[in-house]
Amino acid sequence: MDRIRIGGGRRLHGEIPISGAKNAALPLIAASLLSSGPLTLTNVPNLVDLGSMVELLEVLGVGVTWEKSSVLGVGGVMRLSAPGPVATLAPYDIVRKMRASFFVLGPLLARAHQARVSLPGGCAIGARPVDVHLKGLAAMGAAIELEEGYVVASCPGGLQGAEFEFPMVSVGATENLLMAASLAHGRTVLSNAALEPEIKDLGECLIAMGAKISGLGTTRIVIDGVAELGPATHPVLPDRIETGTYAIAAAIAGGEVDITGTRVDLVASLLMLLKRTGAEIIPTDNGMKIVRDGRRPRSIDARTEPFPGFPTDLQAQYMALMAFGDGLSHIQETIFENRFMHVPELARMGADISIEGDTAIVRGQARLKAAPVMATDLRASSSLILAGLGAEGNTIVNRVYHLDRGFERIEEKLSRCGADIERLRGEG
Repeated sequence: MDRIRIGGGRRLHGEIPISGAKNAALPLIAASLLSSGPLTLTNVPNLVDLGSMVELLEVLGVGVTWEKSSVLGVGGVMRLSAPGPVATLAPYDIVRKMRASFFVLGPLLARAHQARVSLPGGCAIGARPVDVHLKGLAAMGAAIELEEGYVVASCPGGLQGAEFEFPMVSVGATENLLMAASLAHGRTVLSNAALEPEIKDLGECLIAMGAKISGLGTTRIVIDGVAELGPATHPVLPDRIETGTYAIAAAIAGGEVDITGTRVDLVASLLMLLKRTGAEIIPTDNGMKIVRDGRRPRSIDARTEPFPGFPTDLQAQYMALMAFGDGLSHIQETIFENRFMHVPELARMGADISIEGDTAIVRGQARLKAAPVMATDLRASSSLILAGLGAEGNTIVNRVYHLDRGFERIEEKLSRCGADIERLRGEG
């Protein structure tokens, strides 16, 4: 099993190119089920989770070709085509690997009028129930039952347009219903929809395929169903979580880093926090420059919120920064109830962090010391690497298969900026 070694204490200087967003690519891949015409996605990152999604789509009868790029920061090209009838069984052995597999439910109902999809698996960071997905589809006329761990759904006459208000903000449910409604009969109105950029990215792809959608980027999305969708080409959005992670890396290690192929608006909430900690943020034509002197960051409180607030997927990385902070900070996690599993591992490196309910209280330390640590989930794994950049000695991060699910060639991107980091193959 691979590990990653990080030698701390080196400042970063150089350019880090940002890959396409995993969380945008996953529903885009599922959207190929909606059309018999080919869907071509560009700027596709080479990630384990996308490989799992492709495996599922191939089982469902979608033909996939994936031209992966060997150039750092340059995405690949994926072509998906489902001209014939699609299968409607999404088996447990595949869906259990990744929650995003559940994205196929809406498209299968919309196109084939039936689906049998296993309840999903994925990172153990909270319950994250799929009830909202099912309530929305039921409002559109789907008959839904749970049988032996599977969602069994059908709508013999096709899905019907409906007005549905999300009882809670849900990115995945918004995306699933957006896809389903694109082929429904009549008009669907989704209220209290999530605002994440990946939703707008998906909607723009669906529009390119022929969908009629208005209100993207707002909490009220209106979809007028069409009879069919056609071929399209769509570039995957830059990864805002990867963008934020490398911005925090520069704030921890110090130096000057150009983060390219991304947009400031995708991580505005984080950049506001980083400025308050003492980092200098300089917008550029192709991203941003992060400049940090050798002083400790100021300790600044943070609270996770749905977009455009501070994202839960950057909470662990920000906590690594606050572990070096000058003062006391409070980090409140409002999205997932079990997303502090990185805290004991940061504590092994000398971080002083205590948990009170949904809030981590971080007493910043002048120094952290390297230690062997274990990644518990995708975002926690990146936080340990960031902590290693600022710690004394050699940090060894185990279980980096979590990291490979969502970060493309992280050790190469950091090493080209001067970080002492390497992957240790097949050890640990």
